[in-house]
Amino acid sequence: MTLAPQELENTASKYAAEAIKFDSQGSHSIAIQSYQRASEALIRLVEIYPEYKLNRVYLERASAYQNRIKALQMANGILGDENQTFNEPSSIIDNKNKSNNQNSKPIIKTNTIFKNQNKSSSSASNHSPSPSPSPNMNNNPELNSEFENLILKEKPLVSWNEVVGLDDAKRAIRESIVYPTRRSDLFPLGWPRGILLFGPPGCGKTLLAAAAAAEIRGYFINIDAPSMMSKWLGEAEKNISKLFTFSRKLLEKEKVPILLFIDEIDSLLGTRNGEVGGEVRVKNQFLTEMDGINDKSRDSFLYVIGATNKPWSLESGFLRRFQKRIYVTLPDMMSRKNLFKQYVSKLNNDSSLKIDELAKLSESYSA
Repeated sequence: MTLAPQELENTASKYAAEAIKFDSQGSHSIAIQSYQRASEALIRLVEIYPEYKLNRVYLERASAYQNRIKALQMANGILGDENQTFNEPSSIIDNKNKSNNQNSKPIIKTNTIFKNQNKSSSSASNHSPSPSPSPNMNNNPELNSEFENLILKEKPLVSWNEVVGLDDAKRAIRESIVYPTRRSDLFPLGWPRGILLFGPPGCGKTLLAAAAAAEIRGYFINIDAPSMMSKWLGEAEKNISKLFTFSRKLLEKEKVPILLFIDEIDSLLGTRNGEVGGEVRVKNQFLTEMDGINDKSRDSFLYVIGATNKPWSLESGFLRRFQKRIYVTLPDMMSRKNLFKQYVSKLNNDSSLKIDELAKLSESYSA
């Protein structure tokens, strides 16, 4: 399945804006992930549309995002692939010298599974939680190769203090994820393992999931829903099956909680007019996997967390499988004040700056 150039460009812009926001807030591990996804969206756009007139601009932006990723990795002690390089597609370099009917495949060498150090970075904030254990991916090369281009694995360095406001959402997530992992004996009937975070964009849905994974010292696997799809027949449902199989094997081997976070889940499971067979098979496969998560093991610590800005586009069958649905609201007056204080804390502020006035003027704005 392919996306139109404008849709891919909008996706890259969205991830780039998120990366810049998290980068400025000091949440570098989340920023790295967003930079990576923005870069991959631009590269995918160049691969699908090699003759597009803005490809040169897209490649320059993708290269800049990769350079920023390397800088953040070095500053925070997060190790990536030492041989990670950005190779400009040959179809762009030689485009002017080749005939129009020549097809060449762009090449980009990236490693989307970041390997973490055992020690915490000295540049991390003092209130950051202890790093979660890192799975030994090298001991299982088969799984590593299958998911190298599908998932991004990271060590969340996010605490609840960094999630400004959202007290109701924090409490609901603690009750659904944190408390069962600490005192599972208090939940004899099980606990919700399908959780849907919905609300306006930019309100902290990704940050909430990362903070929960950090508190329980679990594995946070962030899935880009559009990347699960494929233009090849049967590949998309295979990707979903492999993803859940990988997660179950990792849970069985490592004995630690696993959070599968699927952003923009409506792009994967949403209702559309004129659906084709491939999209229907993807939905059926996801329903099957979710049934296995919810029913076969009441004491499993494999969570599926979906995030969406358009919950009304999800079919009722999928909504039922997300037993816990949490609304992530726009920041209230106090939250906006605290957000502005956090944003300007590292700046040289003018004495005439009035945080209260800014908070009043920004009503109905997201973070």
